[in-house]
Amino acid sequence: MNSESNESTLLQQVRVINPIAGADRIADVLISEGKIKAVDFNIAEFSQDTTIINGQGLVLGPGLVDLYSHSGEPGYEYRETFSTFITAAAAGGFTRIGILPDTDPPLDNLGTLLSLHQQKQKLSKTIKQLPHLEFWGAITMEIEGKRMAQLAELAPVIVGFADGYPIKNLSLLRQVLEYLKPLGKPVALAVSNCELKGNGVVREGVASIRYGLSGNPGFSETVALSAVLEIVDAIGIPVHIMRVSTSRGVELIANAKQRGVPVTASTTWMHLLFNTNDLSNYDPNLRLEPPLGNENDMLALIEGVKQGMIDAIAVDHTPYTYEEKTQAFAEASPGVIGLELALPLLWQRFVASGEWSAVKLWQALSTRPQLCLGQQPTSCLPGHKAELTLFDPQKTWIVEKSNLESKSANTPWWGKEITGRAVQIWTDRD
Repeated sequence: MNSESNESTLLQQVRVINPIAGADRIADVLISEGKIKAVDFNIAEFSQDTTIINGQGLVLGPGLVDLYSHSGEPGYEYRETFSTFITAAAAGGFTRIGILPDTDPPLDNLGTLLSLHQQKQKLSKTIKQLPHLEFWGAITMEIEGKRMAQLAELAPVIVGFADGYPIKNLSLLRQVLEYLKPLGKPVALAVSNCELKGNGVVREGVASIRYGLSGNPGFSETVALSAVLEIVDAIGIPVHIMRVSTSRGVELIANAKQRGVPVTASTTWMHLLFNTNDLSNYDPNLRLEPPLGNENDMLALIEGVKQGMIDAIAVDHTPYTYEEKTQAFAEASPGVIGLELALPLLWQRFVASGEWSAVKLWQALSTRPQLCLGQQPTSCLPGHKAELTLFDPQKTWIVEKSNLESKSANTPWWGKEITGRAVQIWTDRD
């Protein structure tokens, strides 16, 4: 799956996706000493020890970037260990991963974060190509989020600040954003009004009534989103909105951007592939938070990503054990795994169907997530560092334990055949 940075590799006649330039072409690509040495229609000069790969039918693009996902370790190693999380990400073609702070203990103190950085360094000795691991530091302490974490203390060792769940107290949120503004770190916020949400487990509408499941109204998201956008506009701090799941949410984000509010947004890959019409079999693997939208929500999210109103697609990989997930729909823990599945399934749904270009999908999974983090996007141009993903869109495989690196199996595709798989990644060691 991985390639050592000091090796020389020549990919012949591979399909090269360059999301920054909007280019999609067939070329030879020479990679050596951790850098892209050349990209040309035909590369004839290379060293004798160069590994040659027939790239016909394969796709090469900048490494995939997952803005936020959940690692089981520390605290929930029975769901996912640090090692299985990392290897699953690499197997899915991800070269950068953002880890949310909802571990046990949470990532709200410097000691825990430094311990994870040390563990990452140890893993780099056994994993030849370690994806860039980027930790989100907790904004608040305690599950109810009643007080700020030691934000300035965490800032030097994290990619940004996020809780992964809504901050209920808007006065506290205002104080947090005012405090964070001079630190210059990305801030990611989940938005939901918990009082309006109630006990809802599916998006409110015809389907929730038909299936007899408690509905969560779309305005539970948009009421909270509207308040957050007003606060962000007043303070002037850039903020990323996580897990947008409603058509009205897309409208509010688009309107805010037009007004110059410094906001970016993401939705999850599952919200682009499913909606409430898919809940007829009560598959607990479709129990998500926020819940799947109605069909018009899904279509709006798809168009939002295509047009760039929704900047990025996040995996939000959330592992659970068989016992935690195999329950009645309303009782099942919300979330699914996805690091190894997102690219092939999104490719089949949108690129293979002709609905999106390959460039559009790669932008949403690679360069635009980096822009959301304030990072310089990686590239496929000569002279740049080789942080790349090689993908075979035609390879078929069965989603089963022997083919997955993730420790958990909570996915609606379990036991099914899917088409497309990441072949290899190139990435510098952290």
